[in-house]
Amino acid sequence: MTTDNPLRNRSIGEIAATLPGATAVFRQFKLDFCCGGNVILAEAALKRGLDVAVLEQALAALDPASSASPPEAADALIDHIVSRYHEAHRRELPELARLARKVEAVHAGHSEAPQGLADALEEIRAELEAHMQTEETMLFPSMRQQPQPENALPTAQIRHDHDRHGELLRRLETITNGFVLPEGACRSWAALYTGTSKLVDDVMDHIHLENNVLFPRFERREAV
Repeated sequence: MTTDNPLRNRSIGEIAATLPGATAVFRQFKLDFCCGGNVILAEAALKRGLDVAVLEQALAALDPASSASPPEAADALIDHIVSRYHEAHRRELPELARLARKVEAVHAGHSEAPQGLADALEEIRAELEAHMQTEETMLFPSMRQQPQPENALPTAQIRHDHDRHGELLRRLETITNGFVLPEGACRSWAALYTGTSKLVDDVMDHIHLENNVLFPRFERREAV
């Protein structure tokens, strides 16, 4: 790591986009690297009550060779986003919602039952589907046709949608008490929390790749 541009003075999104494995560290310390990626590391640590030096040590200890980097070419990156994230969300969300309704019904009298989780999952499924359709039918084709566009492409609304997705993810974490299972939870309950936790991680990675890696290639940079 260079001393003239320490990690603490770089934005979380930039670190996540350029340092393989950084997203796992940010998840460990519960730092928002997707929707909140424009905040510098020092400020984010302060808001969370974390020691920024500890964060820098964890990031400096990463082995870039041990984490796969996203594809470099825009076309390949778009293909990766669609196959790895869009298709996974469509496959997993309906089953998670069904499982949540089962757990809520069976454990309705339990004080820690995740009441409202099924509705929250249905809401994020509907919003994600509309969002992904817009990307697949409008935004991504424009990016493929203009690999080096002279004019910036309209990503502001997509970024706004991502902020909304972030709010929904936080709701999932609140309803599930951070995916901490109560003592004696059944296998269905455990499977629900495992699957929903994976969904949250996937959506965060999905948003990060778009906000911090793909979109900046097609957005107008203001002169400094």
